[in-house]
Amino acid sequence: MNKTEQERISAHIREDHPYIVALRRYFHQHPEIAKEEFHTAERIEAELDKIGLAHKRVGETGVYAEIQGKQPGKTIVLRADIDALPIQETHTCEYTSMIPGRMHACGHDAHTASLIGAARVLDAHRDLFDGTVRLTFQAGEEIGYGARVFVDSGYLDGADRTFGIHVASDVPVGSVVVMPGPNNASVDWFRITVHGAPAHVSTPQLGVDAVYIASQIVTALQALVTRCTSPMDNVLIGVGKITAGDAYNIVAQKAELEGTIRVLTPEIRKQMKERLEALASHSAASFGGTVTVEWKDFTSPLINDPTVAREVQAAAIAAFGHEKVITQRKPSLGGDDFAEYILKVPGVYAYIGSGNAAKKETVAALHDSMFDIDEDCLTAAVTLYVSYTLDYLNGTV
Repeated sequence: MNKTEQERISAHIREDHPYIVALRRYFHQHPEIAKEEFHTAERIEAELDKIGLAHKRVGETGVYAEIQGKQPGKTIVLRADIDALPIQETHTCEYTSMIPGRMHACGHDAHTASLIGAARVLDAHRDLFDGTVRLTFQAGEEIGYGARVFVDSGYLDGADRTFGIHVASDVPVGSVVVMPGPNNASVDWFRITVHGAPAHVSTPQLGVDAVYIASQIVTALQALVTRCTSPMDNVLIGVGKITAGDAYNIVAQKAELEGTIRVLTPEIRKQMKERLEALASHSAASFGGTVTVEWKDFTSPLINDPTVAREVQAAAIAAFGHEKVITQRKPSLGGDDFAEYILKVPGVYAYIGSGNAAKKETVAALHDSMFDIDEDCLTAAVTLYVSYTLDYLNGTV
């Protein structure tokens, strides 16, 4: 964009800021968890109707729309996740969640409002770009569900770029993070079921103790991290739930372990899953038991495309200045299923600073019941959505 166009866009975003703040607060007051975002989807559709954009449902609660530029060209897919979390909000404010046990504790209300804001700006300035902007309001990010629905339904087919944002409470408001390479971990859920044989505790030799075997597996799993992978590889195995046994004086015939593996590369992901199955099987066999292992693939590792990262960095520097663009940051072992978008079409996930040390709730961690944002980050989010879209479609990055 030239200077005149930048000023025109910036003026529109500033003018729209109170509207986007009010919209974000509405979503914050009316949170809906994964696969239940029916009212949220209806409000998104109502906002798209105001703009004059046709829309479609994707799955039951995802929403899709397109904005066409002045003539054909490249295609970019923009994404916002829309689901909340099953958390009771403890931060009291004028827009506190009105739904008991439900809260936007991960900033998806801000993402949704910001993408609507970007749609309002891009639609009003179609004369500034060629090509197509695809808007994807994705359900079920928190359970690793909605991204694959969009991908599998063909809404990314033929696109040239994907781009998404996430707020970051550990980054000062006004700054953004655009880092090439691994940003978020894969998320694999597992359940290991240990099969033993019952006996009275006074005669343990007559049974096979599933509790003891399960305990050995829990302990041994940590050796896969500390002794079978490099300390530089960022591998995590966590067991968060154990259920076993029928009575205090009976050797348990069954035990179940539920946990997760988090890694940053597909190669190590595959290796760790194979090693977990082998370790569990061998541990059980050593004491006369057997195991079955179940998996759920919630999301792949989120690895920003290096070429696209350079493009987004250039757009961000032009919009915010060098000093506000962070290009290196520790990856997170939390997952995000925007990874599935990037696997389909080259793309980048950028982080928008939402923390303000003067407002303690804005520096609370994601998924904290006190979580909130400094709403100035909404301007930065809309700006980056719009700036990268225009710069990419116009070939200036």
